[in-house]
Amino acid sequence: MASIKDVAKHAGVAISTVSKVLNNYPNISEEPRAKVNASIQELNFVPNAVAAALSSKQAGRIALLINLNDTAQTADEISLQYMLGALGKARELGLDVVTVFFSMLQDKTVDEMVNYFRSQSITGIIVCGHSKDDTTILKLVKKQIFKMVLIYVPITNASTSYVWIDQTKAQYEVAKKTMELDTIPYTRILYIAGKDNGYVTPMRQKGIQQFAKDYKMKVNIQKGEFSEKRAREITLQYGEKVDMIVCASDLMAIGAMRACMDMDIFRPVCGFDGITLMAYAGKQMNTVKQDFARLAETAVGELHELIGGKEGEGIVLDYEIVRMEYTDIVQ
Repeated sequence: MASIKDVAKHAGVAISTVSKVLNNYPNISEEPRAKVNASIQELNFVPNAVAAALSSKQAGRIALLINLNDTAQTADEISLQYMLGALGKARELGLDVVTVFFSMLQDKTVDEMVNYFRSQSITGIIVCGHSKDDTTILKLVKKQIFKMVLIYVPITNASTSYVWIDQTKAQYEVAKKTMELDTIPYTRILYIAGKDNGYVTPMRQKGIQQFAKDYKMKVNIQKGEFSEKRAREITLQYGEKVDMIVCASDLMAIGAMRACMDMDIFRPVCGFDGITLMAYAGKQMNTVKQDFARLAETAVGELHELIGGKEGEGIVLDYEIVRMEYTDIVQ
């Protein structure tokens, strides 16, 4: 196994320069930084702390990489559940967890990202909240330098697994459950979708399109961007012309329901996620309840197995269709 001295010799630089590159010192010029990064790749260099963990067959240290959405308070609930689930499972397996936020890495190249994780003695990474716009993360996955588990990103390779639920089926089932609440004929659906850059968006949209086809309904698809405000605006514009409103997130369902209340009209509304805030919306609504803590627990267990030599795979967990109401959450 290559040492830091081997990297320095291969790159033609001082050992201190290699150390500075590994620790992302800003005062290293581009040429020596590029040489060190190239040598690290060619020699497959692993820092001593990581090497020791691997040689002793211990999983070592893992990173929980979280993409916080600072535009919505509800994002904190999901991220907190991810952290609680991951930390609990890591403690059970004897793993050390470092929490890293996307904002800490947003300006880094893939090589700088590799060096950052190596400098932290990271052996595996769990990614929560990766979108199609996060191309550097995708490059990191393709490099297969680290064992990785992606939550809600259906990508696998020998070193990478993913964990999620059946997005298409869940969206279909929550719409069907909502339709069955009443005996009136449903012919028109307003579907408020998420963001185009999300991996879940096309899968959930496929579910509502299949539902509309099976029950011979017309569906008006609008992009709500996972925004309560945007969903409210869409509902104010189209809500009176439809029989039911299906939303790709609970936050958007809250916005849609509030708009219906403001217009003094009744339209069945359903969401997706099962966040606690859904119960405070003022009206009962169906939703796809996901166990975010369990998603993270499963991801940590899978990462542990990947580090132990298992090959990557896709893991699909179960979910519940529930009717959220205030009495379900009060203590």
